[in-house]
Amino acid sequence: MTDKERLRAEIDKVDEELLLLLNRRQALAQEIGLIKNREGQRTLDFRREEEVLAHLLHKNPGPLTPAALRSIFREIISAAREIQAPLSVAFLGPEATFSHLAALKKFGHATRYRPMATIREVFSEVSKEKYHYGVVPIENSTEGVVNETLDLFAENSLRICGEIFLEISHDLLSRSGQLQDVEVIYSHPQAFGQCRRWLATHLPDIPVLEVASTGVAAQKAAKNPNSAAIASAFAAPLYDLRVIEKRIEDHPGNVTHFFVIGPDAPGPTGADKTSIIFAVDDVPGALYHTLRPLAEREINMSRIVSRPMKTEAWRYLFFVDLDGHQAETHVSQALEEIRHLSAWFKLLGSFPKAPGVERLS
Repeated sequence: MTDKERLRAEIDKVDEELLLLLNRRQALAQEIGLIKNREGQRTLDFRREEEVLAHLLHKNPGPLTPAALRSIFREIISAAREIQAPLSVAFLGPEATFSHLAALKKFGHATRYRPMATIREVFSEVSKEKYHYGVVPIENSTEGVVNETLDLFAENSLRICGEIFLEISHDLLSRSGQLQDVEVIYSHPQAFGQCRRWLATHLPDIPVLEVASTGVAAQKAAKNPNSAAIASAFAAPLYDLRVIEKRIEDHPGNVTHFFVIGPDAPGPTGADKTSIIFAVDDVPGALYHTLRPLAEREINMSRIVSRPMKTEAWRYLFFVDLDGHQAETHVSQALEEIRHLSAWFKLLGSFPKAPGVERLS
């Protein structure tokens, strides 16, 4: 037996041991699922899943990388949820959008996904309890906030249950894979904005038609042989397209921030965020005084965005993310003060912080 054959035989033995252990884990998960059903609990426990992953990352001796470990156990946990009770997730579709990829990174493949035509439809279907959760984009690192998502949070009762930061990379796709065949390009407005410089340099005279998502762009390019789509590499095999050019985005390191929306209120993990919306009176120093409770308690405010209030001209809503969980005393005290200082206030939820940026590959 050669060294390679010997090592492969050892791998086969390890795989058999892993198979037995994975099935044992699934059996234990199934028993937990029965207990959850008896107690009326939901299948997904964001806090518990983050604790499991954090524990494994702490115990990991290598050479398995943290990213590889998270990827493997995300699917193991996803399979455990499937055996307990099938989980359904709505996302901005069609398939192969970055919202779809973000959902897969968060929930794994053993989940029932359903594409929605608009962000509003994602909110609506989850609100009606047709789906357990939804995944919606909130902000891109180069193109800024997604205004529709912010507006829907102001008018909807759903909570933020989690977050995903996803690497964004755009390919130019077409049926032939030949640049000279392209007479029109389909693109989501944000994707176009992220690739504007490349397009101006290489295809300055080709018109760009805006569509609802990168997935829709790929769908349209699949039907028109003289067109191309700005979409993810994930879309190419799904819609039988070929890559004309990889990574045409103007800024490497482009990232989109997504929120998981649903009815849950995850418990504290020790590494959490809290999101709120509020409006202030139109008086000098109003915003400063409203945010002062955070500074006084040394609570970090990681993001603040303003949007016009739809019901009153020249009044603005402020969307704020802050570090900490609403169950923590200093955070709850600060939130209560902000509530009393605000002309209008809404708590969107507390949720575990994303561990980092999810890579496409």
